[in-house]
Amino acid sequence: MDGRLRSLLSRVIGEVRELAVDDGETAYIRDPVFGIIRNRVHAEVCKAMLRLGGDPLVGPILNYVVACQNPDGSLNEIHVNYNEPSALITAFIGDALLEAADRYPHEEALRKARDFVLASERRPGYFLKSSGYTADHLNVDASCGAFLARYAERYGDENARAAARRAAENIVRHQRHDGVYPYAVDRGTYPYVFDLPCVHYQGVTTYYLAKTNDVLKDDRIDRSLARGARWLAAAQRPDGRFDWSKSGLSFAYYLSGAYAFAQASFVYASRMDDRYREHAGLCLDWLEKDVQGLAPRWEPGPWIDLLPSVATAAKTATLGEYPLRHRAFRFGYGMYREIARRRYGETVETRSFEALCRLLGIRSSTVEPSNNFPDLFMTSEMLDCLSQSGVWGEYV
Repeated sequence: MDGRLRSLLSRVIGEVRELAVDDGETAYIRDPVFGIIRNRVHAEVCKAMLRLGGDPLVGPILNYVVACQNPDGSLNEIHVNYNEPSALITAFIGDALLEAADRYPHEEALRKARDFVLASERRPGYFLKSSGYTADHLNVDASCGAFLARYAERYGDENARAAARRAAENIVRHQRHDGVYPYAVDRGTYPYVFDLPCVHYQGVTTYYLAKTNDVLKDDRIDRSLARGARWLAAAQRPDGRFDWSKSGLSFAYYLSGAYAFAQASFVYASRMDDRYREHAGLCLDWLEKDVQGLAPRWEPGPWIDLLPSVATAAKTATLGEYPLRHRAFRFGYGMYREIARRRYGETVETRSFEALCRLLGIRSSTVEPSNNFPDLFMTSEMLDCLSQSGVWGEYV
């Protein structure tokens, strides 16, 4: 693994370890800002620890996670205002159990996770995220496909392999001609179809589709991934930062995890085109500079360029075919984020957002603080992506 990458990962894992509560048999990591304990965080931290050579904390964390598994094999997606079984989170946990299977076997829990994810396929290649969010999210399909592909590889499970292939085919089929993987391709429980480009979720979908194709080794999927990487590279400025005016999904606007998903996606894409190494390096430059402890929730920004950011927020609000009222809401949301990402604090202020939700009748699974903050959720995503990119990089 590249020395810069290992150094960053080791430093950030050290910060996360300080948050662990360990009684010897089990361990968990509590969010220092919101006080919740997320299954997804545990999965991503464990995978990173294992890829860096192992950590005594992995066994106790996985013991804790397995104890959280529901009787039907599912695990819950846990946000500040949201806690329910999810195929997405079950796939993440299953992937962590696969990563750990040789050292910390949990065969029954792994099989039950596989069964639940398989049963979550509602149409060919469309995996239901949860009962509350029923749209066909391509990043969910990719995440479920990646787990099932890796499960199939380990256990010779042809049903899992076939489902992973259907997930990949569904994603490739819905990719736009310009390379964009839309966030969602039908309405589900949303008020609109969020068929939008998004810098963050472009990286997410590309990353998990690449993990799927690590197993399937399908040239058509690799061609799709190359188109996806080309769009992502075009959205990156020469200094490494992303042009967020190309990103239409309000709640993912400026998420710092975008740089880790993109970095890993570019490393995978460099197998096909060496020029993506430079784009991966630019992402790593950004991460080294701006992730000093836990990752910030959003890409920080100076106050001096707040005025030009109005144009960015206005442009992103025009993406997609939506009523004027919804576009105005998205512009307001964008400006709220532009201000919030420039205000940093160790704790968060959420009353403004909660009042806005009540006023506008908005249903939100989480909260949108009015300030940037150290985010364990973004940090764990980064640990997973960057450690996986280190594995891929050894084979480029």
